[in-house]
Amino acid sequence: MPAKKHRKELTTTMVARLKAPAAGRLWFADSVVPGFGVRVTEKGAKTFVLRTRYPGEASASRREIGKVGEIDLADARDKARAWLKLIGEGKDPARVEEEQRKAQLRKGATTVNAVLDAFEKDHVEGLRSGDQVKAAFTSHVRPRIGDRSIYDLKRSDITTMLNEIAAEIAAESRKAKGKRDGKVMADRVLAHVRKAFNWQMVQDDEFKSPIVRGMAKTKPKERARKRILADDEIRDVWKALEQIEQPACYPRYVKSLLLCMTRRNESARMHTSELEGHLWTIPGSRYKNKLDHVIPITPAILELIGEKPAGCKSNSWYVFSTTTSGGQLDGAKAFSGFSKAKKELDAIVSKIRKEAGRAPMKQWQLHDLRRTGRSLMSRAKVDADHAERCMGHVIGGVRETYDRYEYLDEMRKAFEALASTLDMILNPPVDNVVPMRAVAEVA
Repeated sequence: MPAKKHRKELTTTMVARLKAPAAGRLWFADSVVPGFGVRVTEKGAKTFVLRTRYPGEASASRREIGKVGEIDLADARDKARAWLKLIGEGKDPARVEEEQRKAQLRKGATTVNAVLDAFEKDHVEGLRSGDQVKAAFTSHVRPRIGDRSIYDLKRSDITTMLNEIAAEIAAESRKAKGKRDGKVMADRVLAHVRKAFNWQMVQDDEFKSPIVRGMAKTKPKERARKRILADDEIRDVWKALEQIEQPACYPRYVKSLLLCMTRRNESARMHTSELEGHLWTIPGSRYKNKLDHVIPITPAILELIGEKPAGCKSNSWYVFSTTTSGGQLDGAKAFSGFSKAKKELDAIVSKIRKEAGRAPMKQWQLHDLRRTGRSLMSRAKVDADHAERCMGHVIGGVRETYDRYEYLDEMRKAFEALASTLDMILNPPVDNVVPMRAVAEVA
């Protein structure tokens, strides 16, 4: 049965008082917005409707705007006007709203957190630096912009985040009486986020990264890796390590970075399964150039490896570990508490220098020990090619065909020379304690 028509300016009170017909439906047309009105069924259901000719249709038809009670009269009128405007532009309101709905769903699935999750799974997991990248996202990115849609991010959002990171690190450093300004960390985070967003752009035609050139907090020359610890700084670090009780493995771990000239995770993940005789073979799966790197184990290095943990029930273990079983170290997991331990080390070094009436130590990183070791080899007159092999660097572009046992004698002598030079720095003649700042720059 067709709806009966009534035309009058609708009011909220009038709509609320509309009675259900005995049979069929009633149609109350609004005199304010053409085609807009309320439909009432015999069961009393009331619905705001717009009757007009929609794009692609041969004749006029009614479409529901919303049920009375779920949307009020004013909003229903506004929606009707918006629909009529779209229709006047040749657009179907239903199709436009569906596109908007899909866009909202797409935005919900592409928050920064969602993108970082996917990026970590596809690209970060398995990288030697994977833990560092994830930690940077967890500590600095997710808390600030994690819930934001990547489509809503602006350049100013990235700049604000970087400023906050730099300020936060600087404040922590001041509290520990250090001199870090936080800019280096901000730039590291920026580099990680840039890679994640570039990865997303490959997957998503609609996304454009808000990161542009010029956002870095430091200049390229400032970011260049060139820090080498001076003799007095080496002595201060070694003296500070003697005062660290926990993590118990940390002093040995830090010393290994210089004596083995390894990168942070290469030493941290040293496992006894990689030790054979007097050789430590870091597998290519966790080495930067993807090739096995063999390090001759000198007496100084052997001293760092230590004994089997008391709580270890297997035949192999991580050399530097803090995990326990039954209250005893078990070597089940590799050491990973870098930041916390480094802060404590820096604080002790600062105290040592202050008590000696010396200026605070210039900002340094664990990776600087690797570079310092290479500089000390040069001081010890180690052949440059042999020193580069000790660092695992490619020599002459033929490393792929290189016998991993080649030059082991030369490398062993080089590492022994490094240990001897370090010993002379730590135990100089009483009348010859003169700080010697290395000037060689190595990668």
